[in-house]
Amino acid sequence: MATVKDTSKWKFETKQVHSGQENPDAAFGARAVPIYQNTAYVFKDTAEAAGRFALTNAGNIYSRLTNPTQGVLEERIAALEGGAAALAVASGAAALTYTFQTLAKAGDHIVSESTIYGGTYNLLKHTLSTFGVETTFVDPEKPDALAAFEAAFKPNTKALFVETLGNPNSNVVDFEALAALAHRHGVPLVVDATFSPPNLINTIDYGADIVVHSGTKFINGHGTGLGGLIVESGKFDWKASGKYPQLTEPNESYHGVVFYDAVGPAAFVTSIRAILLRDTGSAIAPLNAFLLLQGLETLSLRVERHVENTLKIIDYLKTQPKAKAIHHPALENEPSHALYKKYFPKGAGSVFSFEYDGTEEEAKAFIDRLEIYSLLANVADAKSLVIHPASTTHSQLSASELIEQYIYPNTVRLSIGIENADDLIADLDQAFNG
Repeated sequence: MATVKDTSKWKFETKQVHSGQENPDAAFGARAVPIYQNTAYVFKDTAEAAGRFALTNAGNIYSRLTNPTQGVLEERIAALEGGAAALAVASGAAALTYTFQTLAKAGDHIVSESTIYGGTYNLLKHTLSTFGVETTFVDPEKPDALAAFEAAFKPNTKALFVETLGNPNSNVVDFEALAALAHRHGVPLVVDATFSPPNLINTIDYGADIVVHSGTKFINGHGTGLGGLIVESGKFDWKASGKYPQLTEPNESYHGVVFYDAVGPAAFVTSIRAILLRDTGSAIAPLNAFLLLQGLETLSLRVERHVENTLKIIDYLKTQPKAKAIHHPALENEPSHALYKKYFPKGAGSVFSFEYDGTEEEAKAFIDRLEIYSLLANVADAKSLVIHPASTTHSQLSASELIEQYIYPNTVRLSIGIENADDLIADLDQAFNG
């Protein structure tokens, strides 16, 4: 929820009101956030009810829009990312969809790096195109990548989108350079930071305007709860850009409110809550918000172990003839190694890939021989995971699209957990030699 103070009589803000307590986090202690497993909230009288619906009276109405447990999660993730405001929704996919739908309408255009999660690629290329939004994809691994990004912009471009660490090869882009490019064109830089939680990098410090997380991954950390998070930096001047009337001109569905005038640095996430979340309802469940809050409490410690184990696994794989190409930016031969050194002094995440020296069937057989690594479609879990991207997470891509994203029939994706590194290496060793 927006953490800024109300700037006008229009009061769609973060203050939570429940049984007389405005701030449940303060009332119950910083780490004892209750699960508000309810759908609606009692109004003291009809005047308050009308005020809530008119957004002139702060407080909860219905848990599709706000919930006290959700509100604490939003405040904490905004603080961790250094943003002005945050919104929690049902999943990372919902967070990305709402972000793109708010920025780009029919006839608009998005520029995106190409080396991204297969589901996001499909959303941009196939799903949003049916709504009239076109996307141009740029390979960030090419030597002339910055010029290619520049050339991709059009007069109707409304966003530049990248991932902090590409999926599945963990490539790194130049955030500062791309932020400067986006801002020259009057559009925000949108960063999916799912693979690099805020204790590894705050991309807002490097010019990002909107940061999106699949909270299901590192933030939850245990594969127990779905959630998506949208963080607004509060630094992008929507009015000066002149490209976003949905934020800077009167909105008829709320009696002519101008989001930018009403809540300033929280305009973007507030508009999503007030319009898209209201109308399409991809709300986070209170229990899932609680589970993500639990994950935040151990995030820093877990990520340290993720990074430590990952580097040990990479060192091991370098000795294995059957791991013929390892893709992680910590390796000096990777194209984005210099950017990794610049932006990730604490190390990068735990998700990366390698090419098995063999056929697709042999790569799959290697995966099937693993015992500690769980074969499932998730990443950044406390448990170590493995998958064959070409036939699963990126399976909707065509053969040429897979190659464009450096995903091959023998590509294996690993997500390194926090187990004992020696055990993880021993499991890989038996699978290589099986």
